[in-house]
Amino acid sequence: MRTKVGLWIDHRKALIVAVTDKGEEIALIISKVDKQPGRSGGIRSTASYEAQQVPADDSRERTFTGHLNIYYDAIIACIRDAESILIFGPGEAKGELKKRLKRNKLDGRIVGIETVDKMTDSQIAEKVRKYFQEKSGG
Repeated sequence: MRTKVGLWIDHRKALIVAVTDKGEEIALIISKVDKQPGRSGGIRSTASYEAQQVPADDSRERTFTGHLNIYYDAIIACIRDAESILIFGPGEAKGELKKRLKRNKLDGRIVGIETVDKMTDSQIAEKVRKYFQEKSGG
């Protein structure tokens, strides 16, 4: 069975649409990442004890990266068997996922990477359907 996958991704969620001979399946993967690590509101306290209240930057960065690694691994596990992969979304996550796919020797299956804004789940599914229908000439 030939599987073509399109996925909309940012750092918070990935919506994966798998189109097969039997129809389509949609999977949603939510990351544990809230946002890029930083102090709340970006405001630094002048109190001398702030260092004890706020984790060190490198500690926050490691936590952020760790959550992203788990998130990308879950996505790759979901799309590993796809013969064609279309990646789209608004931010940096597309490129980061592409690098992960390359490390897993799956980058040859990427048929396109597009920058798009936020989309509803049904808009994402429609975009994936149309993309692969046009590519297959049907």
